[in-house]
Amino acid sequence: MPKGLSYEDFKAATREGENGHASLAGQFLIAMPSMFDPNFEQTVIYICAHSEHGAVGLVVNRPTGTVSLRDLLEQLEIPSLHIPREKQVLIGGPVETERGFVLHSTDYCREDATLKTSDTIGLTATLDILTAIASGEGPRRSLLAIGYSGWGPGQLEEEIQANGWLHAPADDALVFDEDYESKWQRAIGLIGIDVSQLSSDAGHA
Repeated sequence: MPKGLSYEDFKAATREGENGHASLAGQFLIAMPSMFDPNFEQTVIYICAHSEHGAVGLVVNRPTGTVSLRDLLEQLEIPSLHIPREKQVLIGGPVETERGFVLHSTDYCREDATLKTSDTIGLTATLDILTAIASGEGPRRSLLAIGYSGWGPGQLEEEIQANGWLHAPADDALVFDEDYESKWQRAIGLIGIDVSQLSSDAGHA
C-alpha cells in the first residue's frame, strides 16, 4: 500500500525522472477488486508525479461527505460567493491530511507554484489558487483534495506487478466529473474490460 511519504518526499517525487524512467504521471491508477485497504478500495487515483524517487497522486472519486469547498474557504476567511454550496472537498489520500492540493486545468498556472502533470492538467498547493477560484478568476476546471497518496522508490511498480492496480491514460472529463459514486466503474470502462475479468488480469492496460 502507499507508504507515508513526508511532504519533502512528495516534492522529491515530483522531480523529473532520470535514466529513462518510465513515468505514469498523467495516468489513472484504478484499484483492482482485490484491493481491500479501506483507504483505496474502489478508488481512482490521478498520478501527479512518478520518478525514481517515488510517486504521488490524488484520489479523485472520494468526497469527504462532510466538508464542502465553500465551507473550507469560509474557514480560511476567503469570500466564496462564486462557489456552489454543494461542491465537495475530496480525500486525496492518507498522507499529509492537513494539506490541500488543487488539481486543475492549465488555463491557470503560476510559475514556481504549479506542477504541470500533463499538457492539460496541473497541480497547485498554495492559497493563491483558492483565492482565485473563490473570486471566479481561477481555472476552468478544478478539484480540491485534502491529503495525498504516496509511494516510495519502486513501490508503485511492485504493487502493479502484484496485481493491485490497473493503470491507463487519464481522461480529463472523468478527472473533474463530480459523479463520484460511478467514477470507479467508468474508469474501468475506459479500458474496455469487464470488472469480473480484473482479478486475473495483469496490472496494466
